[in-house]
Parts: sequence; structure tokens; C-alpha cells
Amino acid sequence: MSILTVGTVALDSIETTHGAVDAVLGGSATYIALAAKFFCEDVRLVAVVGNDFPDAYMHTLQTNAIDLDGLQIDKEGKTFAWGGRYHKDMIGRDTLFTDLNVLETFSPVIPDQYRDSRLVCLGNLEPGIQRSVLEQIDQPQFVVCDTMNFWIDHTLDSLRETLRYIHCLTINDEEARQLANESNLLKAAQKVLDMGPKVLVVKKGEHGAMLISKESMFLIPAFPLDDIQDPTGAGDTFMGGFVGYLSKFSTITDSALRQAVVYASTIASFSVERFGPDRLLTLTEAEIEARVSDFRQIIHVPVHSEISSFVES
Repeated sequence: MSILTVGTVALDSIETTHGAVDAVLGGSATYIALAAKFFCEDVRLVAVVGNDFPDAYMHTLQTNAIDLDGLQIDKEGKTFAWGGRYHKDMIGRDTLFTDLNVLETFSPVIPDQYRDSRLVCLGNLEPGIQRSVLEQIDQPQFVVCDTMNFWIDHTLDSLRETLRYIHCLTINDEEARQLANESNLLKAAQKVLDMGPKVLVVKKGEHGAMLISKESMFLIPAFPLDDIQDPTGAGDTFMGGFVGYLSKFSTITDSALRQAVVYASTIASFSVERFGPDRLLTLTEAEIEARVSDFRQIIHVPVHSEISSFVES
């Protein structure tokens, strides 16, 4: 099954308590695609880069089996660049600079051979641009969309229009409350679902994730880690792992969605162990399955018959 990801390919400069890197490969489409490719052989990327985009990064994407026919190269401009400094808690961060560059005039053009994409990932872009992508796709089976507080603040009506055309929205807990204008997270989730999506995934960082639909709810913790070097791209990695795992199913069921959240959280837990996408580039399927097994043990709740007495033993 094919996966189309539309978003950004960027040059990120990052500072954390573990060090700093300059102009590393980044962007929402990059992380989504690199995570999705663990589960799907046909991952298609649409984004734009400038004349300064390193050949080495292009080679990285190509050698990781990402279809780049939709990657536009603007020979007159510079690649979107972002810089940030994370606080000691690895949650808060200060944006040092945001240079939109070629992203400022980006209008995604979906190649004809991409129009049959069955799963579509709309990375964090202006809601009108996200709709323009969907207008170029022939009846996708499942559309997952990301957004952020900036679009909620400045383009709320356009965002609400986009939500009518998607199947799943992935946002963090703060954004869910902001979008719904509701402080209670569960009430906020139901209000967001009333706007159009069938499924809402609320990413809660170190506190895990929630999968919510009109019929059910599923919560998991974050995988416990003792070495977090760079949280950049974790949310996009989650999205890529989520959609990537769903590509294994011909029908998107509640069970498939729950399993996809576990795999998404697992992939995201690896991505924060190194700067940029480096950990995703060395990650193996065996490592993923081993950590998923550990994850299942962590979240397993035994029934009474499975409980042994620690007192008696």
C-alpha cells in the first residue's frame, strides 16, 4: 500500500544539554517518511528544497527507499531552516530563528503517479495548502493531518474546513484544548471529533499518547528512556510510524489503530536518542520488535488468574 507524505524538508540547527548540531537534515516530511519506510515499501515524499540542500542529504533519502519524484528543487532559493535551543527538561524550547526561504511560496504539486496514494500524511502546513493536496488525490483510504497552535490562532476557519476532509488529526494536548476552547482534555477531544475527524491522536510527550474516537479510547505511556538527546521530529516520527504500520492492513479497524499507536510510540522513542534523524538511519526491524515487546510488557494489565502472590513466594 502506498503512503504519501507532504510537508517540509529542512535544515535544522539544534542545541540541547547533550551538545549542538548545525544544519542537519530535518523537516516534517523527512521524519514521517523515514519512520514510515520501516513498514511500507512505497513511501512518496512531496516537499521543496533550495539550491543549498546538501547532496549527502539527498543521498540519505534516496538510499532509504524514499520516492523523491515529488521533491521540488528551487534553484533560485534557499532551503527552509530552523534553529532551536531546548531547556534542561527537554520539553520546553526557544526558537532561535525560522527562515522560511523556499517554503514561503511552496505550492505542492502532486505528480500524476502519486494521485492513487492510499494513505496520506499532511504534515504541519497552512490548512489551505493541506486542502490543495487532497484536491489532487484520488479517493485516499485514510488521511492523517497534523497542525499547530499558530494555525489555530491565525487560520482557525481554514483549519476547521480542512478537518472536514480528513480521517485522523494528530496534535498535542495543548493544541487540542486550544482548538476546542475547552480545558478538559476528554471534552476537548469530543469537540474536535465533532469538527470532522473520525479519529484523534493526542500526543502528550513524556506522558504518552491517547487514541480517541466516538466509539473508544486507548491510552499508552511514553516508553521510559534514560538518554534523550534531541526531541526534534519526535511527533512527526510518531505520525510516520502510525501511518506506516496502518499500511499493513487492508481495512483500518480499531484494533489496527491501537497497534499502530504502540508502534508509533516505539519508533518515536528511538528517534530522540540521537540528534536529527540519525537514529532512524541505523535502526533495525529487530530493534523495533524487541522494544515493542518490552512496551507490551509495560502496558500489560494482568487478569486475576495471571496474578501470583508475591507474599507467598
